[in-house]
Amino acid sequence: MPGALPELSGRQPQLAGNGAANITGRMANPIPESERLMEAIISRSNMMAAYSKVVANKGAPGVDKMPVTELKSYLQEHWPCIKEELLAGTYVPLPVLRVDIPKPDGGTRTLGIPTVLDRLIQQGINQVLGAMFIPEFSKSSYGYIPGRSAHQAVQAARKHVADGKRWVVDIDLEKFFDRVNHDILMSLVKRKVKDPKVLKLIDSYLKAGMFAGGLVLQREEGTPQGSPLSPLLSNILLDELDKELEKRGHVFCRYADDCNIYVATKASGERVMASITRFLSEQLKLTVNQAKSAVDRPWRRIFLGYSMNWYPRPRLRAGAKAVAKFKANMRKLCRRWKGRSLQQVIEEVNPKLRGWFNYFRYVESDIVFEELDGWLRRKLRRNLWKQWKRTYTRAKNLIKLGLSSAASWRFVRKQRGPWAVAGTNILNRTLNNDYFEKRGLVSLLTQYNRFQRVS
Repeated sequence: MPGALPELSGRQPQLAGNGAANITGRMANPIPESERLMEAIISRSNMMAAYSKVVANKGAPGVDKMPVTELKSYLQEHWPCIKEELLAGTYVPLPVLRVDIPKPDGGTRTLGIPTVLDRLIQQGINQVLGAMFIPEFSKSSYGYIPGRSAHQAVQAARKHVADGKRWVVDIDLEKFFDRVNHDILMSLVKRKVKDPKVLKLIDSYLKAGMFAGGLVLQREEGTPQGSPLSPLLSNILLDELDKELEKRGHVFCRYADDCNIYVATKASGERVMASITRFLSEQLKLTVNQAKSAVDRPWRRIFLGYSMNWYPRPRLRAGAKAVAKFKANMRKLCRRWKGRSLQQVIEEVNPKLRGWFNYFRYVESDIVFEELDGWLRRKLRRNLWKQWKRTYTRAKNLIKLGLSSAASWRFVRKQRGPWAVAGTNILNRTLNNDYFEKRGLVSLLTQYNRFQRVS
């Protein structure tokens, strides 16, 4: 962002090669590095990196309605004053904007959208504190950590089951992001962060009100989803759970607030469930959702959208809920067909298909991809049939597709519903796979076969 952040006067603290802040300088009595983190956070190099990240993420405006596109000009005018407030410890963040979004399994998830300026500052904090905390996080934690992914968590889970841990303690934390205890979290942050200005700023972000329905609701617990700082703070808190599990010698996989512990027997699983539930309640003030948590076979549970079968060497599968959600999304897109061409619908559907495959590409069977391909093509045939409407139009289009005139008229005069027609041999032959491929429809099965060849 050329010119967005004015040059800072005097010596600038730089970020060391490993990402940690090197801010001791050459002073007669240097202040310990951990007590001068604010200088590292507001350094030009760190804020430039934070700006690039915030702009790339885009995102909705907060309560001040400032879009990301206006951040640069705002900083050019106001950054010197903001910087002084941050250095003085007097900066006060604006409330977050409450947004409720539906969850796939019912209910709603509450997001808190900070202003774009607060997202910038939080991202700056996240970059400096992440370099301090992340290296010590458990190797069995995969969520929101650079170089780790949900796919790695799923592969590790499969390995634990293949190694003989054929029972899973599936722990679901009840409204985790809404229930984070501020005092416990801040005590954990203080183990490494000694700069009082940074501690005060983090605490102010945790306690920033939530704007909803024209009112600002004060918050005494929780860290809002939608904040750049929340993933790191949640990992700092739940790393205590990781360390407890490691101390007890358990194998586990955790991705954010999804935690699966793998054990050899049901009895040991029940003991672990009881003791870990007690630890979470007493030590971290977190509640286990008893309705969604269970001690069960791994092939009867879903972890990060994936399931697996019961073979000695388990094979990964797409979870039933993930398949159902995929179909629901495709139905929604197909319902918006009216007034649009098949080509327009395909252009809207294709990014969803690529995204779904990219996540589930490690499924070890082509059956689900073949079935979903066939189901989606049938949906498109059904909508085309409905779009053609009149008997004459339907017959004319079938003739264009290569069906004889007699067969076309005989077929269109039969009284059947669009979904039944879409599954007939005649429509499968005329609106075949090649027809959709020529129009650019992405095939999940083709992508899967290509991925198998190169992997």
